[in-house]
Amino acid sequence: MARYFDVHPANPQRRAIVEVADIVRAGGVIAYPTDSCYALGCQLGNSDGIARIRSIRRLDDRHHLTLVCQDFAQLGQFVYVPNRVFRAIKAVTPGSYTFILPATREVPRKLQHPGKKTVGVRIPRHVVTQALLAELGEPLVSTTLLLPGQDEPMTQGWEIAQQLDRAVDAVIDCGDCGTEPTTVIDFSQPEPEIVRRGAGDPSDFE
Repeated sequence: MARYFDVHPANPQRRAIVEVADIVRAGGVIAYPTDSCYALGCQLGNSDGIARIRSIRRLDDRHHLTLVCQDFAQLGQFVYVPNRVFRAIKAVTPGSYTFILPATREVPRKLQHPGKKTVGVRIPRHVVTQALLAELGEPLVSTTLLLPGQDEPMTQGWEIAQQLDRAVDAVIDCGDCGTEPTTVIDFSQPEPEIVRRGAGDPSDFE
């Protein structure tokens, strides 16, 4: 049964954040809010958790999971950011963007795109997500909480807790955080490609 945490969106209770971080460290899968809808997440290197996330969403190995990072310094540990790309990404982070970049050796092979050896990364603006990432001290492996057969991501924490009660280990509820996923920009090629238009303004990358 999933543990349910009702967390204040602007001033998250430290005790709740610590408990959720402990669940993640113990191998748990969580549903949590971001600045562009709810997401599923687990600890980096948690092979079972990654498999559970892919199973919940019915994703194959070619679907990019995302490393949700606390800041740019942490992001730089897991992807190569060419000089030509650095300023463009820095200008819009934190924010509702996911960037696909070549993965470093710090990224487990199972998280890398099997052909391109890339991984998605993002730095969210959401206060609760930032508090959780600060407590963990490492990224969360994540994907949008969009269930098979649904057109839009789930938005209500209590509803997520009911529907995914036996599929996840914890749900953080801090109110509606929207249904629009991140804008995805692929920087793994010489020219940036807008893979998905979402909550982040894509005009700077066109």
